[in-house]
Amino acid sequence: MNNIPCLWLPAPQNLHLSSSDVHIWKINLKQSELQIQALKETLSSDEIARSERFYFPEHRQRFIVGRGSLRLILGGYLNVEPIEIEFDYHQRGKPFLAPKFLDSRLFFNISHSQDLGLLGVSYQQLIGVDVEYMRPMSDLENLAQRFFLAQEYEIIKSLNSVEKQQVFFRYWTCKEAYLKATGDGLVKLENIGIDLTPTQPAQLLVVGNWQLQELIPADNFAAAVVVANNHNNFQFWQA
Repeated sequence: MNNIPCLWLPAPQNLHLSSSDVHIWKINLKQSELQIQALKETLSSDEIARSERFYFPEHRQRFIVGRGSLRLILGGYLNVEPIEIEFDYHQRGKPFLAPKFLDSRLFFNISHSQDLGLLGVSYQQLIGVDVEYMRPMSDLENLAQRFFLAQEYEIIKSLNSVEKQQVFFRYWTCKEAYLKATGDGLVKLENIGIDLTPTQPAQLLVVGNWQLQELIPADNFAAAVVVANNHNNFQFWQA
């Protein structure tokens, strides 16, 4: 599988995006109580209320670290304090920068699975990111039959158990990254065509000028980024 080699570098002091740059940030969602509290202090009142609705403490902590890290990173691009960031939300809940930051022309998307978060940031280009921990699933074929195209389901069925799991999550992350970029959500998952094999990189079979890139952010994780432009320059930062 031909994925971009991800060399995760410490973030530079001055964050800058050109029209062809795409920055991918890897976020460790497992942090100390001290760091969690510091990040919580950057959140808005509605974000704090949302965090408190999580039943399990680890889910609450992951939300706080993810949203706090998002604010911290975007603050670096916008040259404002994290607590000053304001968000609006699309109909399906995808956050975007409030109108006061419209001149920045920044687009972003964040995804997390287990203790790993991925954030994509682009300039003027719609972007979608998805990451999934590749866990064993007893109903994998049923999900593939429900959410994938017929030919994709047949490919899943033909593979051995190890390849079946890997290819399923590759399909899933590629499709979801595209739908997160467009804002359509999972309701159209079965309409997005992906051409891939266990040994070949995925290609997005949709109309328009979109770039799909698969990533391997960590062992046992699948991830994909979709950007509304081709020939992007990807850079990888460690939050």
